[in-house]
Amino acid sequence: MLWIKALHIVFVTSWFAGLFYLPRLFVNLADVNDVATTERLLMMARKLYRFTSILMVPALVFGLWLWLGYGIGKGPGNGWLHAKLAFVVLAIGYHHACESLLKKFEAGINKRSHVYYRWFNEVPVVLLLAIVILVIVKPF
Repeated sequence: MLWIKALHIVFVTSWFAGLFYLPRLFVNLADVNDVATTERLLMMARKLYRFTSILMVPALVFGLWLWLGYGIGKGPGNGWLHAKLAFVVLAIGYHHACESLLKKFEAGINKRSHVYYRWFNEVPVVLLLAIVILVIVKPF
């Protein structure tokens, strides 16, 4: 079980690293005006999104393995897991929202400012903070 837990942590950390950096590229894309820089940032964002998507899969698989295979979080007094899973669903939604925003940048129809993306960039920090606190502290 410890190997599965270790791999889950590694892939979650890697997935969230991508979720931290991709919106930062959106900040730069929303703020840049020249074509060459825009194309370079779009290429970086595309590659990062693809890689981050790949990392999300084993993170979720190993998490499911821990939950279903080892029974982590089952039984009474494990409300923390239900809350954690809700935040994981939000993280998956955020991941897909990044894809939608990337497609808007690629189509040249972004309507939001760099300030919006600076705030949008903080969402995965809050999600990860909530998830880690729920897993470590298990408040309910």
